[in-house]
Formats: sequence, structure tokens, C-alpha cells
Amino acid sequence: MIFIKNGTINTITNGIIEGNILIKNGKIVEIGQDIVQPLDATVIDASEKLVFPGFIDAHTHLGLWEDGMGFEGADGNEETDPITPQLNPIDGINPMDRTFEEAVAGGITSVCTTPGSANVMGGQCIAIKTFGRRIDKMVIKNPVASKIAFGENPKSCYGRDEKTPQTRMAIASLLRENLKKAEEYLEEIELYEEHEDHDKPEYDIRMESLVPVLKGEIPFKVHAHRADDMFTAIRIAKEFNLNLTLDHCTEGHLIVDELVEEGYPVIVGPSLSERSKIELRNLTFDTAGVLSNAGMNVSLMTDHPVIPVQYLPVCAGIAVKHGMKKEKALEAITINPAKTLGIDDRVGSIEIGKDADIVIWDESPLKVESNVLFTIIDGKIVYTKTK
Repeated sequence: MIFIKNGTINTITNGIIEGNILIKNGKIVEIGQDIVQPLDATVIDASEKLVFPGFIDAHTHLGLWEDGMGFEGADGNEETDPITPQLNPIDGINPMDRTFEEAVAGGITSVCTTPGSANVMGGQCIAIKTFGRRIDKMVIKNPVASKIAFGENPKSCYGRDEKTPQTRMAIASLLRENLKKAEEYLEEIELYEEHEDHDKPEYDIRMESLVPVLKGEIPFKVHAHRADDMFTAIRIAKEFNLNLTLDHCTEGHLIVDELVEEGYPVIVGPSLSERSKIELRNLTFDTAGVLSNAGMNVSLMTDHPVIPVQYLPVCAGIAVKHGMKKEKALEAITINPAKTLGIDDRVGSIEIGKDADIVIWDESPLKVESNVLFTIIDGKIVYTKTK
């Protein structure tokens, strides 16, 4: 049991409260000024400190590209086939990589880890907590999405070897082909379940992994920087009646009216990086603010290890400098990614009944000189600043 007292609590969803939080059995059980402090509770005095929900990075490769290792620690891209929707990061993440400790020390308590973008269909995506030794016990939801990629990455990965896809046309064609196959596979399953005399289709792990996408249970997580690639993703989503999130969204500020009209969730970033390829030529920190100010619910991402995951609050602070409202920047690293990932019943805000993922800061986390004093995940103090 943990009792946080006298803090300035930014609940994100229900305003700012001066008061206390009681944590029991890994959950938030009370919030307010008049809570009785249990005698057996561990007490954290948060006087003159700022209390926030743990931050959430909506798009990372945390644990799939291990720190300072090269090929041996690179488990994010299976560059042998452009269609690998059956892969799942749970089998590739190493939670003992030291970047998990850096995430915790930076106030990042949850992330979505995804396969890379070398393949047109890269695999499933998983939402996890950032503290633990065994990945199975860190899972919030698996899968939360299915990764697909447009543009330069799949083109360059396979085109250089004279394999498909070498063009954007081929990327779209591969997507349609495999979605159609998955539709037919699902139809055969449904016929088998409805009619005793209908043969059960032969198990196909690739098609099986796409069934939750076709049923609308999870979205496609779309790697797309250019405006035309985002429109292609939307076009295909409409053809097959699919949900999707637009990740990177680098040219989103150029097509803001269209994105508002379509209404798909956007995850912007990584913005704190170089323009390392042609499709990043319009990269700017203005994008998140432009989209947010137009009324969109924006999430921010580091794309770790492109930007180290602990600098997610720094990215939010720079987004504010470039026009994003402070409260919207905080929502972009808390409740918005939680909603987009479908895990807002557990994380993303300080509310009774949610997981006790709480971070105490000495100053605003949007300021680069701010420090995390305590990180609490699932009701356990997992980081304390010692200096």
C-alpha cells in the first residue's frame, strides 16, 4: 500500500487536484484531500511536487533493437519476406535491455512495441509496461494492432535485391492481395462454424493473424510519412472496412483538413531527428500542434531507438514550443495514446480503479531540466531519484 500525500495531482482527464492518492493492490483506490492515511502504508510526501500518470509512448521498438548491440540484438525486422503479419514482438523483446531502466527513470511506464517497417506487413504490435524481467508479466494487451508500412522502407529493403515491392503500387497490391485472402479465410471459418457439413479450412498462421484486423478488433498501425502514402492507407482501409492509426504522419500538417475529415487517430514523430531520407523532407515539430489545434486527438512517439524513449516528455515540450497547447501535449503522452491503443481502461490518467502507474516530478515534465523523483508501476515504487 502506498499513500502519496499533499501533491499537485494532474489527473489529465478530471483536472488538477491538490491532495492525496491511496494505492492498494496495484490499483488507485482513492483520490482527494480528505483521505485517511493508513498506518501500514508507505508514505511519499509530494508537497510542492507535481504528480502525473505514467507517460505512454504510442510507437516504439523498445526491446527489439537492444542498446549498443548491432545485429545480435536486432530483432525487429524479418527481412526475408515482405508479408509477415504473423510475427509478434513478445517473442523478440528483451526486457533486460538497459533502455527499460532508462524508460522507467524518465517517467515512461507503458509503451507500444512494434515490429519495424522493412516489410509491407511486419507483424503484430504489443502494449507493455516498462518494468519487469519477464515479458509475459509485462503485457497490457497483445495484440493492440497489426503493423503495415508504406513508402521508402519496404521499397528500399526489397527493391535493392530486385524483389517485390519496388514501387508504391506493389506495396498497395500486396496489401490488397493478402487482405482478400484473409477475407476468404475468415469466410471459410465462419461457414465451418455455421454449417456442420462444411470443411474446416487448413490453418494458416498468416491469415489467422489478420482475422482480428478484419473483425475490427484491432487497427492497422500504418507506417506512413508522405501524404500520398497516408491517403493510400485510408483508401485500402475503406475498401476492406478496417480501422487504422496513422503513425509518423510527417506530412500531416500539409493535409490537415483531409485528416480532420477522415478522423483516423494520428501518432506524430519522431520529430527530434534528422531528415535522413527523402520522405522526411517536410519534417517539422509544427505538425503535432497544427493537427491538435485543428481538433484532432494527437499522440506523440519517439520511435525508440530513433529517439531514446526517455525523451518523450522532451518531445512534448518542444511540440509546445512549436504551437501545441500544454494540456494537449500532456494528453498526447497519456490519455490519447491509451485510447488509441485501446488500453485506457487501465492507464493514461489518474482515476480510481486504474493501474497505479504514477510519476512524481519536481517541476513540469515539459521542461528539459525537470527530474523524475519517483516512478510507480502497478503500485510498486520502481524508481527513486537518489541524487
